[in-house]
Formats: sequence, C-alpha cells, structure tokens
Amino acid sequence: MKQRIVQVDAFTDRIFGGNPAAVCVLEDERTDAWMQNVALEMNLSETAFLHRENGVFRLRWFTPVTEVDLCGHATLASAHVLWEEGHIAGGEIAEFDTRSGRLSATRSGEWITLDFPAKNSEPASPPDGLLEGLGIHSPLAIQRNVFDYLVEVGDAAQVRSLRPNFSALEHVRCRGVIVTAPSDDPQFDFISRFFAPAAGVNEDPVTGSAHCALGPYWGTKLGKNQLSAYQASKRGGVVRVELRDQRVLLGGRAVTVLRGELLS
Repeated sequence: MKQRIVQVDAFTDRIFGGNPAAVCVLEDERTDAWMQNVALEMNLSETAFLHRENGVFRLRWFTPVTEVDLCGHATLASAHVLWEEGHIAGGEIAEFDTRSGRLSATRSGEWITLDFPAKNSEPASPPDGLLEGLGIHSPLAIQRNVFDYLVEVGDAAQVRSLRPNFSALEHVRCRGVIVTAPSDDPQFDFISRFFAPAAGVNEDPVTGSAHCALGPYWGTKLGKNQLSAYQASKRGGVVRVELRDQRVLLGGRAVTVLRGELLS
C-alpha cells in the first residue's frame, strides 16, 4: 500500500533553510519497526507520523535511530502539512496527543505557533566528556533539564565557532546539549546550537524543543516574556518564544520542499 510523505523545512521562510522533517499522515496505525525504518530511510533529524484518533491526531517522532519524547520542528512541519493538504480547515487548531501530553498549533498568516511545555533547568556539574566534547574551557553556566544539558558561553562568536567532538559527546548521558549566548544581532535576544549524537543527530539545525528550556532560561536572565531567537547552525532558523506560566509558545514558519509516495 502506498503512503504519502511530505518533506518540510521548518522554522524558516525559504527552502534549504531551517530544519527538514518528513511527515506521514497515516490512515491506519503502523508498527514501531515500520516507522523506525521509514525514519532511517529518510535520514532526517526527525520523521513525524500522525493518525487521527477521536478528533485529535496521535503524533510520534523518530530520528534515524530512536523515537523521541518531544520535537518542535517536526510538530511545526506536521501542522503545516495538515493545513496545506486539507486534513483540517485553515482556521482550525491542530491538536496532537504525544509522549509529552497534549500539544497544539495555531496559524496566523505565515506564522505557526506551537503550545509546548516549559522545561525548566537547574544548575548542574558537568559530566565527564561534556566540556571536552564541546571544546569549551570556561562556561558561564551549566544547567540540566529533563532532556538536555544547557551550557552558556561568553559570546555569540564562540557559539558559532564550536567544532564539537561528537564521539565524545555521544557518551554524555542525556538527549542532547544546548550551547547558547546573548545574540550579537539586535534582531535576536539569544542564539544557540544543539548537538545530539546519542540520538543519531550530530547537530540539529533548528530545535524547537530546546527552546522549551532556552525560553525560561533567557526570560529569567533578561526579564522578558517575549523573546526572539536564532539557532546558528549551517542552515539556521528563527524561533519566536513567549512564556506563559509552565508553557512556552514557539513561533515559526515552514515551507514544503517535496511530496512523494512510499511504495511499500
């Protein structure tokens, strides 16, 4: 049976920017093994699988090597596909049941806003291999949340110039590592990069879920509830962040790159 698949660049307004995700809207549930094999075949940082259950879409995310608990860019891509391909009406809220609870997306013009849980971080000691793997000697702060380590460095230039040792980072016990600094561009409040070799993604181009921790972290430091962020990967991407109690609203744009069919 053929299965339609759509590839979307998320957190960008141009093709070949932002973070690519594949999206499969399923008529019926598929096995975990099948979804993992599709994700491996697509070889993107995330492939999203959706099927409708009681008026809500069940949403799961797979890297090429594992299923993950939360993914921002593939959720943004999924909502974009649901509206663009007529699975839900243009003014309808996209609602998802996920491993991280109920998530939703709304659309205003070109911008899509995701309603995600905040991930508060606490000060932490660096585990073996973290700073060595990053090549950072004097971090300003190290914090840990339920998913990731967050490392603040002195300036944006240091974030951009990092050349991590991914073999070393792969052994750090966490989903991934966020490195961040204040932005040197007045358009943005902070910049970041995200590395997750243990999850099969050496560097993720634009990581919505990392901003669930970056938002509260920089919101507290800067005394702001609304922030603008840039993820400084090679592809790059822009994320709007708004803090609301224990939720984080993540805003971004998305562009469809290709549509096709899986023939198996």
